[in-house]
Amino acid sequence: MKAIYIDYLNALDIDALAMTDGEIIGAVEAGLVAQGKGQTVIEPRVHLEPDPSFHGHFNVLRGYVAPLDTAGVKIVGDYVDNYLHGLPSEFGILNLFDPRTGMPRAILDATVITDMRTGAVTAIGAKHLARKNSKVLAHIGARGTAYWNVRLLDHLFDFDEIRVHSRRPESRDGFAAKLSADLGKKVTAVADWKSCVEGADIVIEASRLPEPQPLLKTEWIKPGALVVPYGTMSAVELSLTDIIQKTVVDDWGQCKGGKFGSLRAHVETGRLSEKTLHAELGQIAAGLKPGRQSDDETILFWHRGLSLSDIALGKAMLAKAGEKGIGQRLRFA
Repeated sequence: MKAIYIDYLNALDIDALAMTDGEIIGAVEAGLVAQGKGQTVIEPRVHLEPDPSFHGHFNVLRGYVAPLDTAGVKIVGDYVDNYLHGLPSEFGILNLFDPRTGMPRAILDATVITDMRTGAVTAIGAKHLARKNSKVLAHIGARGTAYWNVRLLDHLFDFDEIRVHSRRPESRDGFAAKLSADLGKKVTAVADWKSCVEGADIVIEASRLPEPQPLLKTEWIKPGALVVPYGTMSAVELSLTDIIQKTVVDDWGQCKGGKFGSLRAHVETGRLSEKTLHAELGQIAAGLKPGRQSDDETILFWHRGLSLSDIALGKAMLAKAGEKGIGQRLRFA
């Protein structure tokens, strides 16, 4: 057998790539378009919960993107108490394979990839579903993905006002300060959910609740707003879907199953079903279904996270790494 090598990008390599906002969004949207055109295979994510007392679980995401000629599996741990140990809440590994032979092609640190691609899906959702003149962003939560949500959304909308809230003051204050410095504009940390959400054009709910708790009140949502809840545990009221004209998800097969996700109760009670669903985001990105059609529409976008986004962004990173001579080649066999 001939020698087999795999490409390896660690966290330092990925940082050195200095992926631009446009490169991140472009790569992830290409994956969504492929999904919308039926050129992908997505297996719903599965979870491994080693022990409830550990306050965390592993997500395993699997997929194939035909236009990229790549299959991939990502494993990411999500542990809510990691901040107590000075660690990020999520660690991830992305494995890319030749879909025809199963031969491994690459291993990438997927911690930042997870954050970037999540932010990109949020931003792409807003590109198609938010009002074009959206100027006020409300963001609940300061987890790892939160930074890229705000950064990539601001790249598209150039907000006049950005408000952020997180349960711990040191977390929200630090989050606001970093964003202010990186975006070159004021980002305001607010002390409560209501002050953050009321009057916002785009509302992102990325909280990290230990159990479902309806902290995001339906009455605070501005008519015509885009609401994007993607926390693991639901923070929204059941009544939220009553004010929504269009509901969009990233992948219905994934959203309708499993015990985690912001709208789990809405699915289980029949408030959200395949009949009431407007579209998957990939169908809209591919031009097969309409996105926002009126400034009056109040729209809900729920995303669980797609393996396709990890694969598409990972492939783009490998291409750039090859151009810049970044990363390592490891002997596999």
